[in-house]
Amino acid sequence: MQTSSIKLYSLNYNEAKTYMTAALFILGNIALPQICHLVPQGGMILLPIYFFTLIGAYKYGWKVGLLTAVLSPVINHLLFGMPAAAVLVPILAKSTILAVTAGYVASHSRKVTLSLIATVVFAYQAVGGLFEWAWTGSVMAAMQDFRLGIPGMLLQIVGGYLFIKYLLKK
Repeated sequence: MQTSSIKLYSLNYNEAKTYMTAALFILGNIALPQICHLVPQGGMILLPIYFFTLIGAYKYGWKVGLLTAVLSPVINHLLFGMPAAAVLVPILAKSTILAVTAGYVASHSRKVTLSLIATVVFAYQAVGGLFEWAWTGSVMAAMQDFRLGIPGMLLQIVGGYLFIKYLLKK
């Protein structure tokens, strides 16, 4: 497996670049779900609300990731009613777990590999699934991403890796 060293950042909340960068990833997390929702059950299968959170947190640090993780689902909900109110809290929890996990893994490994991205995706889904189970009391709701969202997780792993490695070379 090929390893690639990349320039990773850890932006702080007192930098304008943090908010500008997060805004771009939030826009991505608004546009991508709209495109995916054109496909029946596209949101549940492709899990698009997490894609740019993963990239933002891995490349620019957990603070950019956290802004993206919290604001993307809330703005999408307010503008489009998706995610639905009933699943907003579990999605916010998973997004937050994703941002923190991706930022942590990136800052400690200082590299991007398919296996590291896969570890991040599996970790946020596993921990987020446990949260969702506790929140909803439903094992089926907690397992939905593992039942339907495998294509989305693969998209996050492969697409996230390629996006970070090739498109965000700086």
